[in-house]
Amino acid sequence: MRKPKHFCEIVRVLDTYVPDPQIPLQFEDPFSLLVAVILSAQCTDKRVNEVMPALLRRAKTPSEVAAMRVAEITEIIRPCGLYTRKAQAIHDLSEILRDEYGGEVPQTREALERLPCVGRKTASVVLSHAFGVPAFPVDTHILRLSRRWGWSSAKTADGVEKDLCQLFAPEVWLRRHLQLILFGRTWCKATGHNPEACPACVCLLKK
Repeated sequence: MRKPKHFCEIVRVLDTYVPDPQIPLQFEDPFSLLVAVILSAQCTDKRVNEVMPALLRRAKTPSEVAAMRVAEITEIIRPCGLYTRKAQAIHDLSEILRDEYGGEVPQTREALERLPCVGRKTASVVLSHAFGVPAFPVDTHILRLSRRWGWSSAKTADGVEKDLCQLFAPEVWLRRHLQLILFGRTWCKATGHNPEACPACVCLLKK
């Protein structure tokens, strides 16, 4: 795939401003990561990180979570929003992991995406961060930056993911994914954005 204009300059900006990107969600193992990503839907990572310890004190494994009442899970995760749907999904997927996977989180996309409340993005996060499988999860920040910078004209997250996977080698997908998210949150926001003040967008203003 042909590199977009100013692509290399913007990548250098990412490396300068986000040199050591780390996943914002705190987790202990693949299961806690899976639960944390589900909780993060329409919720800040900060709030998820505040809620997860309370859940983990009560139950750490799929078997332990499956043994909980849905109402108990709901009460613990209530600060995360959409708690009714999330609590039911966490309980149901815990039962599936206990009954069908020996209490382990599966390491294939197909199996992950069959779990309740697990779509492509969530599966990609778990695959890449928990198991080291090359994947490029695309969230709203990555959608915005990719279109803003001319890296993709795709209308869907899957289309943007495909374009980004062609722009970058698999061994850097995880790093670039995190850099884009963290850069977008801090310097290239959705609202009140000033291209002349953005270290990346200012590159696009050059002739």
